[in-house]
Amino acid sequence: MRLDGVLFFPVTPFGADGALAEPVLARHVAQGVAAGAGGVFTACGTGEFSALDLEDYTKVVATSVAATAGRVPVFGGAGGPLPTARTIARAAAEQGADGLLLMPPYLVSGPPTGLVRYVREVAEAAGLPVVIYQRGTARFTPAAVAELAQVPNVIGFKDGLGDFDLLQRIILAVRRSTDREFTFFNGLPTAELTVPAYRGLGVNLYSSAVFAFAPEIALAFYKAVTGGDEVLVRRLLTDFYVPLVELRDLVPGYAVSLVKAGVRLRGLDVGGVRAPLVDPTPEHEAALKQIIATGLEITGS
Repeated sequence: MRLDGVLFFPVTPFGADGALAEPVLARHVAQGVAAGAGGVFTACGTGEFSALDLEDYTKVVATSVAATAGRVPVFGGAGGPLPTARTIARAAAEQGADGLLLMPPYLVSGPPTGLVRYVREVAEAAGLPVVIYQRGTARFTPAAVAELAQVPNVIGFKDGLGDFDLLQRIILAVRRSTDREFTFFNGLPTAELTVPAYRGLGVNLYSSAVFAFAPEIALAFYKAVTGGDEVLVRRLLTDFYVPLVELRDLVPGYAVSLVKAGVRLRGLDVGGVRAPLVDPTPEHEAALKQIIATGLEITGS
């Protein structure tokens, strides 16, 4: 399975009663696909995977698959305790997902051999293409990723650490161990800020949280960076992405909360976040509104 373009990580909408708002999610996903998403990664970090029970998760994946209608691949998040991850993986497959983004195990830090076993067991349970997500308690060695690249349905590696020395060694180890197609992509929060650096390693694919609330800006950046428009890239990084990252870094969890607030500011009522996340303060939401306005002005949207 080949992923390309800007990858869309939808938020998970909740109603005033706190319950999953499926019609709003369907609209959110459909709008993102219509805007030009290259793939939908639902119920992942931006989609508050850690706050969903199995019933919620199943509905999120099913709704996203239906709203996408086969136009682009749909990946569901998975992770946490091994039995939970296996159950979720099977649920994603049953609901028609095209693949999984496998996030870290819960809390514990295992050695490379344990992480390899974890990935293998979840991949086997799902029978779906799996992208490994390196972040938090899941830190892989080059040898571990090279071993997992031999597993037929492990198709890619998403880096959320930003350790370029480690990532370069992982890429070289995988390329040395196999000639099969294996995809690497940038999975840092607000990934656009580091896109130029990752592209220097040959990692061109990235996840875009901004696409969830401002696809015009995310696509303008993508076209600029792939088309060599360094002036526009620099302007968007300086005047939109850096202020967004500075706001994001003020409060833990804002990497998700600000995205959800951005979707609300753009006219879709997706509700607030579930604990332990918190919604932005009125002051921070006002700052986000101004940042979005600046981005739209720069792109002429």
